[in-house]
Amino acid sequence: MRKGRFNKPMAEVAQHYSASVSFDWRLYPHDIAGSIAHATALATAGVISADERNKIDNGLRAIQSDIENGKFQWDESLEDVHMNIEAALTKRIGAAGGKLHTARSRNDQVALDLRLYVKAEIMEICARLRSLQTALLNLAEQHVDVVMPGYTHLQRAQPIFFSHYLLAQIEAFERDVERLRDCRIRTDVLPLGAGALAGSTIVLDRQSIARQLGFSRVSQNSLDAVGDRDFACEFLFCLAIVGMHLSRLSEDLITWSTSEFGFIEFSDAFSGGSSLMPQKKNPDMAELTRGKTGRLYGNLMSILTTLKALRSSYNRDMQEDKEALLDSVDTVRAALEVFSAMLPEIKIHRDRMEAAAGDPNLLATDLAEYLVKKGAPFREAHEIVGKLVSHAAEANLPLNQVPRQEFKKLSPLFDADVANVFDVRRSLASRCAIGAPSSENVEAQIEHWRGQLMGGRPRSPSASKN
Repeated sequence: MRKGRFNKPMAEVAQHYSASVSFDWRLYPHDIAGSIAHATALATAGVISADERNKIDNGLRAIQSDIENGKFQWDESLEDVHMNIEAALTKRIGAAGGKLHTARSRNDQVALDLRLYVKAEIMEICARLRSLQTALLNLAEQHVDVVMPGYTHLQRAQPIFFSHYLLAQIEAFERDVERLRDCRIRTDVLPLGAGALAGSTIVLDRQSIARQLGFSRVSQNSLDAVGDRDFACEFLFCLAIVGMHLSRLSEDLITWSTSEFGFIEFSDAFSGGSSLMPQKKNPDMAELTRGKTGRLYGNLMSILTTLKALRSSYNRDMQEDKEALLDSVDTVRAALEVFSAMLPEIKIHRDRMEAAAGDPNLLATDLAEYLVKKGAPFREAHEIVGKLVSHAAEANLPLNQVPRQEFKKLSPLFDADVANVFDVRRSLASRCAIGAPSSENVEAQIEHWRGQLMGGRPRSPSASKN
């Protein structure tokens, strides 16, 4: 690449500084697939012969085999994965290898490789999200009737089923799947043929190349095609949101595993110990996942910052997108794998959850709604129940043990049937609007997700007619 224009070799320090093969070598299967498709188009256009095309095809497949078997020697002086493979091909098959780069630039070549890589990783990460959702669903089925407190501000709020909580996590991860699939639509555009920025006078059948490589569309502007990294930014954003969801799940599990809560216990296989304190059993996997989310955010901001001041078309700055992209993929892949394996081994302490859910204050809203059903305006009912809660706290009594006359003092609407309000399971059964945590709704949602995750046609949830 330097033999024509340059009179002296690149300085060793500059060569080492600019080389990317130490990380972009991972794009090799996509680079080879793109080169095979490009060679086919060159042969169709009569630029190379059928024999040359076959030599290129066979040579590239042999190189891929050597890479996969650990026999290929990467050369940093050749800068990147593209030049390493091209140089190895030319060494193997001679002059035909030197014809492969006709009507192609590294600019559209790397854009192609990245798009192929992102498309493949979207499918892999979606599959891992499905595995995590399945682990959550299995846990929900196993503990379908366990009652726990729901929290706002980390304060006990209202009773829910633990399975309802787990189904909420499935919903969040489903949005991640949807986002990733949507991102794939914008990634699914063939840039090859854009050249350095203005195409080539040697016209190839780009539609045919797109079909061979599995792209649904072809880029319509060569300048935009080589300078576009929106798809990479969007992909990193999707991965950052996956990390955020994993981090929030981690935080819940970490909190609930403390002695103060005692709702769950991590298995020994997914816990860490202390180098000093022999009694410790730490939620290391969840904590690491919570921490790694910061890396995902950082990688997203890194590429956005790199791109923000670049002029249109390709700039070498864009080389900096790959490490961030590869690191985020590795981080999310590993986190999803760990969680899918860790969740089935979590021990659920039903007694601790249900004891906490037995706090009668969790039914204060039900008490206000009791008054509303008797005809009181909600704000008036809210004030009355607030005074009852305050009285109970001052008297050091559970809310359901406040004497009945105290209820009557605050509102004549209170009757003997007010005692029924403090039945937790009765309260949950009455929460039957779409999306609410009645047992009927929860069971219908479990059935719905079982159909969805098992690949069958999911039926519409019919737990409620509201």
